[in-house]
Amino acid sequence: MESFTQAVSDWYGEHARDLPWRQPGTSPWAVLVSEIMLQQTPVPRVVPAYAAWLTRWPVPAALAADPPAEAVRMWGKLGYPRRALRLHECAVAITDRHAGAVPSTVDELLALPGVGAYTARAVAAFAFGQRQPVVDTNVRRFVARAVQGQADAGPPSTTRDLAAVETLLPAEPARAARFAVAAMEVGAVVCTARTPRCQACPVRPSCAWLRAGRPAYDGPVKVPQRFAGTDRQVRGLLLDVLRGSADPVGAADLDIAWPDAAQRARALDALVADGLIDPLPDGRVALPGDGPPSPRR
Repeated sequence: MESFTQAVSDWYGEHARDLPWRQPGTSPWAVLVSEIMLQQTPVPRVVPAYAAWLTRWPVPAALAADPPAEAVRMWGKLGYPRRALRLHECAVAITDRHAGAVPSTVDELLALPGVGAYTARAVAAFAFGQRQPVVDTNVRRFVARAVQGQADAGPPSTTRDLAAVETLLPAEPARAARFAVAAMEVGAVVCTARTPRCQACPVRPSCAWLRAGRPAYDGPVKVPQRFAGTDRQVRGLLLDVLRGSADPVGAADLDIAWPDAAQRARALDALVADGLIDPLPDGRVALPGDGPPSPRR
């Protein structure tokens, strides 16, 4: 596999996108912020949010010193706003447990709030240059095609997916870390899900999927989730109201955001359960840390 990994790494050196979290000298904190922001969110939407976040909170201690409401506000419309709370909790944990420095081992990273197997290995590889199998959707698809001859990787399996990528990693940590990000980039911009650019692929001569005639995927299919009219959309609209207000808001302000009272109430309850808003004794609601403590929390 030496020629395979070298071809992918060489391609990355010539064709990688110029992204801010890949710049030399990027701090481990900045890498962690980028990885959490990039979860289920396209790169073009993340870039400005990433820059604004690090301008305001360049180190974990700066974010930890602010209330979680400010993290939710800064998150804006990136989606899945619980990630903002997790980043705030991470900042607090890093400040309290690790003297403000992002830990370097996978086990320590996994112990941080909201950091899962992918994020922990990504930070260990990209921030600390470690030899770690980093597996996201793009990597799974690229490896499934190029190595296994399948159009898609199918349902994820942490053990199987990590093992498949582990076998491709060079022994030397720095080269392994470079291959990890390079494989991710190939999957993101060349070996794409719908229209793979096989002519531009660095491993085209050895790709098992191409040699097999690009057979179609015949495994389980994940049905895309709709967004319009869902509780998720309503939660986002309600959060927008709170982000736009410096003070707690009342029921009348929230009623305007969505006409269906039952769905609105359900979405509001879900936001409370997720810790994204605090119900106040006077019936108003606030972003976490923006109002006096609630007896319900």
